[in-house]
Amino acid sequence: MPFPYPSDIEAIVTFVPRDEGGRHSWVMPREVNYIPQFRYQGQSWDTIHEYPDVEYARPGDTVRALLRFLMPERQLGRLHVGMSFEVCEGGKVAAYGTVTKILALEQNARRDKIEGAT
Repeated sequence: MPFPYPSDIEAIVTFVPRDEGGRHSWVMPREVNYIPQFRYQGQSWDTIHEYPDVEYARPGDTVRALLRFLMPERQLGRLHVGMSFEVCEGGKVAAYGTVTKILALEQNARRDKIEGAT
C-alpha cells in the first residue's frame, strides 16, 4: 500500500535472530503496516516501516528500511546519519538499526504542524 507522504528517514535494520531472542516470524510490511517503536536516547516513537527491496524480513535478516514517524516534528534536530536505534515491539528488541539518510523529515514535520493547526 503506497503512503501519501515521503519517508522521513532511510536506515539499515538488522533483525535479531530467533535463537537470540528475536521474532519467531517474519515481517511483511507491504501487506500489513508494521508500526513498531523506534527507540533512541531512552524514548520510543511509533514508526511505519517499509522495506522496498524485499517482500518480507526474517529474523536475522538485514534490510534497507524507509521509516515514517507518526510524530515527525518531535524528531527535528535529534536524528543524524550514523545514529543507532532499536526497533522494539512492546518492551522487546526486535531489531537494531542505523540511520543512513535523512529524507523528508523536516518537510513532513512542517506539513503535520500546518495540518494540525487547521
